[in-house]
Amino acid sequence: MSPEHLRRQFPALQRPDLIYLDNAATTQKPKAVLDAMAQFYTSDNANVHRGAHRLSARATRAFEGARDTLARFINAPQRDSVIFTRGTTEAMNLLASSLGGQVLGPGDTVLIDTWAHHASIVPWQQAAARAGARLCPIPLDASGRLDEAAYQALLAQRPKVVVLTEIANALGARTPLARWLPLAKAVGALTVVDGAQAVGHQAVDVQALGADCYAFSGHKMYGPTGIGVLWGRHELLASLPPYQFGGEMIDQVSFEQSSFNRLPFRFEAGTPAIAEAVGMAAAADWLMAQDRQALAAHESALLARARAGLSAIDGVTLYSAFEDNAGALAFNLTGEHHQDVGIWLDQAGIAVRCGHHCCQPLMAALQVRGTCRVSVAAYNTEAEIGAFVAAMQEMKEFLDDDAQ
Repeated sequence: MSPEHLRRQFPALQRPDLIYLDNAATTQKPKAVLDAMAQFYTSDNANVHRGAHRLSARATRAFEGARDTLARFINAPQRDSVIFTRGTTEAMNLLASSLGGQVLGPGDTVLIDTWAHHASIVPWQQAAARAGARLCPIPLDASGRLDEAAYQALLAQRPKVVVLTEIANALGARTPLARWLPLAKAVGALTVVDGAQAVGHQAVDVQALGADCYAFSGHKMYGPTGIGVLWGRHELLASLPPYQFGGEMIDQVSFEQSSFNRLPFRFEAGTPAIAEAVGMAAAADWLMAQDRQALAAHESALLARARAGLSAIDGVTLYSAFEDNAGALAFNLTGEHHQDVGIWLDQAGIAVRCGHHCCQPLMAALQVRGTCRVSVAAYNTEAEIGAFVAAMQEMKEFLDDDAQ
């Protein structure tokens, strides 16, 4: 696996003044993705489905072919269980509205992990409030992992829905889904997994995973923004009411009543993001053409170097920085606001993310206002991590000199 070879496929990375370590927020896009979207707009651009002309037929083939590709990407057993959304956020809103509205009632519980993104927390919080149910967080243990004993105790409440984050966006830490999902199913809970941070770092097999629903976004896996996927068990999705209404999701409409389309169309109201779906499928094809294990090993080595380098700097605090982290590390420098650290790094040409990372409840649990987050992708190099660590060391030395 050669990161230098990969980098040549990413036009945005050809700038000599940029070290891009903000990949958990969004990844850069390979030329294969950019070309696929340009090809659609220049050669196949038309609206999909029901068109009588050949251009619409080509657009429909491209769009539905993208669905086939993404079904293969996550090993979905049925293509019509792959629902295109605007991203993980819309997928969670869809489920909280349609699934939450159907299964939640007064006194019910929804379990969610403390390191969940606001895109998971708020939709389920609002769904619970509408139903008279409650949203219950799974706390962290003393090491910064999710507390498994507390999780098992909370499952004794027999929650209706358990929402779990596969990889924490703010921390890079992993939820042990292989153990936790069967425990939730054993008490009859429906299980929802936020896989936004996982799909770019590891192969995903929804059949082996065993969750009821799985959501992810294109822009976290080298694809375009504004597109994502919700996968769910076919019989579960088919039982849910529509989330939005309009064209495409209907069967018959009169002024008296309407009936609704079959899967996947009943959850895809309006003109879809066609070029973005094509681009997301190109990103999936690009990833499936790589040696995923080699990419993961390379990223793990980068994180190990960053973890070791930051740990050697006096005054740096790491949060939930485990050996099995995927993609990201969170840290702070004692006495310095996280945004100031980010600005220092930016002046050195290094892009990281600083703030609460859309995880304010997690920041409260960590007893901080925010953190800096360094996040890697397959195209990052050892030299870039070395430059990042050196910039942090230089900042610390500058501050020490300034204090004297």
